[in-house]
Amino acid sequence: MAEDHPPRPAHRDRAARHRWPAPGRPPTTPDGGTRTATRRLARSRRRRRWAVEAVAAAAGLLALVGYVHWWSEPGPEEPAEPDGLPAVVGRPSLPSGQPTAPAVPGLRPRERPPSPSPVPTPRSTQASAPAESVLLTVDRTDIPATVDLTEVGDRDWVHWGLGGAGSTVRKRDGSAEIRDLGGRGERGGWDGNQELFRWRDGTPVGSTDVTPEGLYTCGEGNGFSLAVVADGRPRTATVYLGVWMARGRLEARLSGGGPSRTLRLEERHTSQSTGATIRFNAPKGTRLLLTWTVEESFTPHCGNVGLQAVALR
Repeated sequence: MAEDHPPRPAHRDRAARHRWPAPGRPPTTPDGGTRTATRRLARSRRRRRWAVEAVAAAAGLLALVGYVHWWSEPGPEEPAEPDGLPAVVGRPSLPSGQPTAPAVPGLRPRERPPSPSPVPTPRSTQASAPAESVLLTVDRTDIPATVDLTEVGDRDWVHWGLGGAGSTVRKRDGSAEIRDLGGRGERGGWDGNQELFRWRDGTPVGSTDVTPEGLYTCGEGNGFSLAVVADGRPRTATVYLGVWMARGRLEARLSGGGPSRTLRLEERHTSQSTGATIRFNAPKGTRLLLTWTVEESFTPHCGNVGLQAVALR
């Protein structure tokens, strides 16, 4: 009769099944993967991390070596200063290899030499006065019943119209600084002026007691052009003029530039006369330019401007 073996306890069979897996099957992890695959994955990740860190370290080292090499070795475009000082980045450079200005002794390193003084532009030989000495004013003054040109024009004077439109009398031995430049329109003689003129030092007429003569010209835009030559000293010119049924415009300016002045005289129904006193100071040879023209006529029958004399003192 066969020997009967007692049966194994049930709890030992369960423990054995849990401890020893079935042949041919690898142990598993709680999430269903194998322990060998998990270890392989961890090793692979560590190797990749180490590779990345090694590459980054090598790149940083190369960059540091290159920077130190570049900084420590000066290029050919930055030579040392003659006095031993290092060259400075951003130093001004000349557009060419040759200096454009001579060296100036006593300059500290890296200072620019001062710019050369500008060469003065050649100017005309005409004398000039300082800008602050240039003067030009125009004022209206009343004319006395009789004007003595010898007294008011101790430097020069000119009278027009004695004996006709083409007649001119000047101061004998005067400065000849008053010039008649002509003008627009036909000139006519006029002997109806309210004021009278006389002189004792004229040429070609040496003297006269009194005369009412003068000139006139009709039509808008027509008139007289005069000039007085400056001598670099303050002068006063008085122009004796009038209008008939018109508005006249006197413009004064200096040939060398600067200020200009305007004076107007208007009479719509009859005639009127006045004196224009012009004070000026300009460089020698400069001209005071005067134009006396019809700005507006109030009649179709020869609205005009008139001119009798100019005196300079």
